[in-house]
Order: sequence, then structure tokens, then C-alpha cells
Amino acid sequence: MVFSSLLFLFYFLPVVLFLYIIVPKRLQNALLLVVSLFFYAWGEPVYILIMITVIVIDYIFGLWIQRMKDARRPKAARFALVFCIIINLGILGFFKYADFIIDNINLIPAVSIPLLGISLPIGVSFYIFQSLSYTIDVYRGDVTAQKSIVNFGTYVALFPQLIAGPIIQYKTIDSQLENRTQGYDKFGDGVRRFITGLGKKVLIANTVGVIWTKVSSFDTATVPVLTAWIGIIAFTLQIYFDFSGYSDMAIGLGKMFGFEFLENFNYPYMSKSITEFWRRWHISLGTWFRDYVYIPLGGNRRGLTLQLRNILVVWLLTGVWHGASWNFVVWGLYFGLLLMIEKLFLLKILQRIPRIFTHIYTMLFVIISWALFAFDNLSQGIAFIGAMFGQHGAPLYDGTSIYLLLTNGLLLLIGVVGSTDIPKRLVNRAERALANRPAFVTTGACAVLLGLSVLCVAYLVDASYNPFLYFRF
Repeated sequence: MVFSSLLFLFYFLPVVLFLYIIVPKRLQNALLLVVSLFFYAWGEPVYILIMITVIVIDYIFGLWIQRMKDARRPKAARFALVFCIIINLGILGFFKYADFIIDNINLIPAVSIPLLGISLPIGVSFYIFQSLSYTIDVYRGDVTAQKSIVNFGTYVALFPQLIAGPIIQYKTIDSQLENRTQGYDKFGDGVRRFITGLGKKVLIANTVGVIWTKVSSFDTATVPVLTAWIGIIAFTLQIYFDFSGYSDMAIGLGKMFGFEFLENFNYPYMSKSITEFWRRWHISLGTWFRDYVYIPLGGNRRGLTLQLRNILVVWLLTGVWHGASWNFVVWGLYFGLLLMIEKLFLLKILQRIPRIFTHIYTMLFVIISWALFAFDNLSQGIAFIGAMFGQHGAPLYDGTSIYLLLTNGLLLLIGVVGSTDIPKRLVNRAERALANRPAFVTTGACAVLLGLSVLCVAYLVDASYNPFLYFRF
């Protein structure tokens, strides 16, 4: 079940909100846990057992670690933490990477190990990382162990951010599990944020995604340069509006139930360096790796050489986290190398040159990275990058290129503008200009949101293309 589906919008969400409002406050977490497990089981009826296993294991280990810390037995607490991490990563590794490892072992002559054929549980990387943050935070003393398995299960399985994040660290939501504020204003903010995200996902991401699906199906050896660039720009917009739209919907849903989730995107395509881009893109994942990998490895405190090593390790893991194929490994190392170069000298140069050139530099390398990301087959991704720069001898453009440009140029332009803060600044300026007419502003905002909702529903009624790109992670 996805947020951008009629089943979710007209059946699941209204029923859950109604039940949430009428049940006593002390039972709200229990309700959220039950409906979240139902939400996950709807698409993964078998793999719900994995999630329940992770919840039970990490709940027990959290109590164990807390007990050892209270008894002043740091070695026992450390052993419990390491054991817990091994179990969690073992579960993640088995379901996500087993066939990838076997496939590569089979490259050895005379070795032929049958693949396990295990399908990837939806959202497993997200909820295991969330659950791990809890036991690590307990070990560090940032939080105390959660005594209620219902509250802990609600944290891990909370359906608004269960499938594709944002990755919520336990220490940022600990107090909200038992004490969270609810009200009409917060609920209204949540509805507005959800509808905005739905519009980004349905009206922009899905539409430009059709362009990418068409272009990526062409023979890479003959695709013209302009066609390749139209396609990869479409994918660049698709993955942003798809994932940021999902994050907006998750944050909006969280507000409806009284939770405050941290932002996951901050206009990353406005960045002026790769370093800045990764401070703005998938913020929750970058924060997780910073807090639980980069800093524990020493961060930037032990000299430049070790700092560069730490960057490389983090980005190798970031690539592997995204998927079990070599294109993701190369994609992660690609960004790790760029960040190392910026750390060594390039950032100082970028600070001295006009902003337009730093922006072009950043987006060029980001767009190239999406070609690696989009194709599970690494050689196909590299070949597509070659097509973008005319390396296969294909023409600069052809009739298909012109047709794609003329029929989709306005859509791509809307996507480019929408990926910046220009719409937000225009809305803020209009609100300031109409500050003395609050009723007019409220009515106008409601009309826009209602119209946006109607458009989204109309699209979904007739749509056959409605993927979520980050579900596979």
C-alpha cells in the first residue's frame, strides 16, 4: 500500500484517523502499532514476521544494555550492543545482499552456488537503521531504554515513515512517544504538507518518470545526445520529486498524529558544491551515517588522512545501503571521491568563483551520478553516460529528440523551477502582501489545496504508472 493510492487515501487513512481520534490517549500508540503492522502486512504478509522479530530483539537488547550500564558493567553492555548490531546487520545482509554475494562468488571458475532467490522486504534498510539507532543511543546514554514494547514497536513500525523514511533516530522522537501535542493548527499543517507531497509525487514525479522510462528503453549505442540529456534530466527530477514528495507526505502524516519529524530535503538542486548537496539531500540518512559511523571512526578529529579514510568508508557504505549491485557501490565511491577532492582543495576554489559556475559544476556531477544510480547494470549506466557526451557516434539530435523536447519542455521547466525555493518565496511574498487580509489568504490556500487534491485523485483514477523509487531500499 502506497500513500499515492486511492486505497490509502479513501479507505485506510480516514479509518485510522477516525479511530485515532476516538480512542483514549493511552491507547493511541497501541492503535498506531496495530495499524502500522497491518499497513506493512498489506504488501508484505510474510515479511511482517521480520519486522516483528526486529522489534522484539532490539527491545530486549535495549533493556539488557540499560541493565548492564546501570550495574556499571560497561564490557557487558558493549558485548550486548555488538551482539545486537551483528543480529540486525545479519538480517539485513541475508535478505538484501545474500544473492549479490553468491552471484559474485560464482564468478570464480568451477564455482556454481544456487541463488537463494530471496525477495527484498520493503523498507528493510530504513526500519533496521531506525531500530539500530535506538540500541546505540541507549548504550551511549543519550536515552534510557524504553520499557514499553508497544511504544518501541510504534517507533519502529510507525506507518508514515515506515517504508521509505525519513530515518527517525530514537533520541529525536523519544519524548513524543508518550507526550505529543495535537491540535487543529498542527493537523491542518499536516494536511497541507501531505497534499503538497502528494502533488509533487503524482503530478510531477510520475509524469516525468514516463519520459525517463521511454528514453531508458532506447538502445544506448544509438540514442542521440539531446535525447539522452532529456531522459536523464527527467530522471533527475523524478527521483527528487518522488522521494521528497514521499518525505513531505510522511512528515505531514506525522503531524496529523501529533509527531514532529525532521526535514529530509532542503532544495538540494540549489547546491553550489557536492558537499552542500549532501547536506541537503536525504538528510536523515546522511545524519545517521554521520552520527553512527563517521564520528565513531574519528570524524575529522584525527588528521586529514584518517578523515579522508572515514569519508571513503561512509560513502562505500552509503552506496551499499542503497542496493545490492555494483552500480550502487560505484555510485557511493563516486561521491566519496568527489567529497574527498572538495575537502582537499576544491572547496576553496569554488568559494572564489561566481555562483553560477559552482552550481553548474554541482548539477553536472549530480546528473551524471543519477545515470549510475538508475541502471542496476553498471555497464549500461556507464554506456548511457557515454551517450550523454556523444561517445557512441550517435547524432546530436533527431526527430525523436525534437518531439520529446517540444512535448515535454514545459513540464521539465516546471520541474526545474519547482525543485528550487522560488515557489516558496513567491508564496511567502504573497502572504506578506496580504497580511492584513488573513481570511482571503486562508480561503485561497484552501482552494489551492482542494484543487491540487482533485487533480491528484483524477490522475490516480486513470493512472497505471505510480512507482515509489525508494521502496526498493
